Amino acid sequence: MAVKLASASGGGTPPPRHVAIIMDGNGRWAKKRLLPRVAGHRQGVEAVRRVARAARTLGIEVLTLYAFSSENWRRPEEEVGALMGLLRQFLERELDEIVADGVKLRVIGDWRQLSPDLVAMIDAAIARTAVNSGPTLVLALNYGAQAELLAAARRLAEQARDGTLDPNAIDEARFESELETAGLPPLDLMIRTSGEQRLSNFLLWQAAYAELLFVDTLWPDFDEHTLADALAQFGRRQRRFGGL
Repeated sequence: MAVKLASASGGGTPPPRHVAIIMDGNGRWAKKRLLPRVAGHRQGVEAVRRVARAARTLGIEVLTLYAFSSENWRRPEEEVGALMGLLRQFLERELDEIVADGVKLRVIGDWRQLSPDLVAMIDAAIARTAVNSGPTLVLALNYGAQAELLAAARRLAEQARDGTLDPNAIDEARFESELETAGLPPLDLMIRTSGEQRLSNFLLWQAAYAELLFVDTLWPDFDEHTLADALAQFGRRQRRFGGL
């Protein structure tokens, strides 16, 4: 059954322009089925496909997915290798559809530290979608918000040291211009799946006034209906941004 934007918005708060998702629960999904963890990751990629398509249908302008954190390198080498292989498969299989749908691909994080072949694939994908004017799909790869904030602070400090920036001119907007999400709409809604209730070093600055939603659904089971329900919950909230 098709999911319509009107049913998701709830008629209250306008639908979110920018939604971010911490995709959690692949391992637990596999464990419940007595399957290896990589099977959960494979189903997680299927969920990415479903949700990315649903986000376009629901009119979400920017969808940011926490695909691989800078802390994920601590996982077993075999699992990390499988995750990188699934990323390759996603780019190979989905890029034509992404291009055809007018989606612009953007990647944040220290992703150039990935393997050279994967970096080349990402570069090519970004280049192919650069002229697209539709919604934006942001993949956070080898991303950590604390590292992002430190890097922004260092760049501003260097500019102030070199005399090209007056420290008194550094305000929220100037700081945001140094973040990897510069130019994107403010983050409206942050969703975390699997019942965990923490941000795990994801978009810490950007989430300052975002609505947070923690759902019990494991990521491989997340679909267009789960997303529509999340948007409906968002639509029922009152966003005051510190005011009355």
